[in-house]
Amino acid sequence: MSGGGLFGIGVSGLMAYQRALQVAGHNIANVGTDGYSRQRLDLEARPPPTAGSAATGAGVATTGINRVADRFVEFRLVSSTSAEAYHRTYAEFAAQIDNLVADADSGLSPALDEFFAAMQEVASDPTSTAARQQLLGTGEALVARFAQIQGSIDDQQRIASGRIGGAVEEINQLAQGVADLNERIIIAQGQAGGAPNDLLDQRDGLLRQLAERIGVTTLEQSDGSLNVYAGRGQALVVGTEATALSVEPSAYDPSRLEIGFRNSAGFVPVTDTLSGGKLGALLEVQDGLLDPAGNALGRIAIGVTELFNEAHARGMDLDGAAGGEFFGRAEPLVIRHANNAATGGPALAVSDVSGLTLSDYELRFDGSAWNLRRLGDGQQLASLAPGASFDFDGLSLDLSGITGAASGDRFLLRPTQVASELRVRISDPRAIAAALPVRAAAAAGNAGTGVVGSLAVIDAADAQLRAPVDVQFTGGNFVAGAISVPLDPSGETTIDVNGWRLVVRGTPADGDVFSVRDNAGGVGDNRNALDLAGLANLRALGGGTASLNDSYAALVADVGVNTRRAQINAEVQGHLLGEATAQRDAISGVNLDEEAADLIRFQQAYQASAQVIAVAGEMFESLFDALRR
Repeated sequence: MSGGGLFGIGVSGLMAYQRALQVAGHNIANVGTDGYSRQRLDLEARPPPTAGSAATGAGVATTGINRVADRFVEFRLVSSTSAEAYHRTYAEFAAQIDNLVADADSGLSPALDEFFAAMQEVASDPTSTAARQQLLGTGEALVARFAQIQGSIDDQQRIASGRIGGAVEEINQLAQGVADLNERIIIAQGQAGGAPNDLLDQRDGLLRQLAERIGVTTLEQSDGSLNVYAGRGQALVVGTEATALSVEPSAYDPSRLEIGFRNSAGFVPVTDTLSGGKLGALLEVQDGLLDPAGNALGRIAIGVTELFNEAHARGMDLDGAAGGEFFGRAEPLVIRHANNAATGGPALAVSDVSGLTLSDYELRFDGSAWNLRRLGDGQQLASLAPGASFDFDGLSLDLSGITGAASGDRFLLRPTQVASELRVRISDPRAIAAALPVRAAAAAGNAGTGVVGSLAVIDAADAQLRAPVDVQFTGGNFVAGAISVPLDPSGETTIDVNGWRLVVRGTPADGDVFSVRDNAGGVGDNRNALDLAGLANLRALGGGTASLNDSYAALVADVGVNTRRAQINAEVQGHLLGEATAQRDAISGVNLDEEAADLIRFQQAYQASAQVIAVAGEMFESLFDALRR
């Protein structure tokens, strides 16, 4: 009997619905399989063996088993997975730094307040050994607090570096998995002539896992393989070949990792081209969160050191000696690149605390000049001839110490990564310079209204600072040796001599004298202690707009804002990922009720097809019985 007969029709239905039952059963069995896309058996009517209006059909044929999937929805899911992982990871680290700097007990503000409160106690009783010892103790506590906070930031840097290494290893494993699946898909597609649905699901699942770790783009090839690219076009998978990323210690800082790949030319870094996913967040955490926090903390440490040391040097201790350094000076970091041909290095020093920024800098030689670039905003600040000097952003740079430079040589300048380097230099409480080394007084016989308004040291290094000087008012001028200063009409005249500044208020009479003398023995003098205590509120940072506490408050506020923004972004991306997942599940997910209904329908169709075969058999039997008669 021909394939278009009743028997053939029944057999075609029997085979088709048996396969349909298998597909439905496969869907039901994988209802809990992550990333599985439900499959659908496509059927079409078999054409009749002969043409004509009276021709009957020949049954049903299966044309293939297709995945129910939307590639645009899958692309959205991959993109959302990468974005959610990025913001979740960034928010995690931001919260750690926020908890660290904003803590009311372990933050820097309490230590700063205690230190300057102790300084005020010394000002209240400059001869008290107990008050002086308390100041040294709070100074050590302040130093320890700087080191503790910087150490915690460094801990987060190490955690981030460790996760970077782990993420790269996972990326390599997943990329190799995609390449292996590409090979299997190409072979299966060539053998079966159709898409291997389960392999495609597995590849999509690996792609989503890959996107969770790094931002990727894909390009499907005609043979069914999928090319995968990371960042700005770095190939991870091309056909059946995967490119393994590798990590190496940074040529600048061995504690930091550089990401790249190896070829015949050696290690090629690609860190700056990577973004998205956990890895992109970890890189951004290091460069955009932890480094700026450390720089901000270090700038405050430099402010404490420079301001306090400068003021302390203007004073006199209990033994009559000039004030020395209270805090050890933290030198800016200059890090040479491991591949430099040059010997020596640039000298970098703080010249103006108020001008310091929160950025690091790179100095790179192009063969004829050194190019200085601010890394915070990418701005090139100068092109300097070898051996030149340059002042910028509160820093002084001297290139005279570099010899034998070759094109491509570079140095990383980190002027404010110094918080953990702060030290208290003084151990003897008597060495605290609470007094000023000079004193001023109006002569007892003065006839005018002029009085000593104030006396301040403006140059502690002046060799004549403590030499006796008489300032006489004569002919409308204040005269001290060769110096003559006219009376200021405002009634407040400033006179600078021998590294000190005398302010006389009022109008002296002709011949009046104001004497400036060495303050030896002035153990009860607290003028310099008051100046030191006043540094707490001196707006000397950020271009003269912020005090030490203001600068730390700005750090806390900046970290807090970034943390809240990161948390909001993480919540939003989590919601978007949920929506993308739900959309994908609505299209590709297995619905048990629907599959159960299909199962019953296919079972009934299978049974009906079997009945068609049975009827065809009965018809044959009836025909044979009639012929036998």
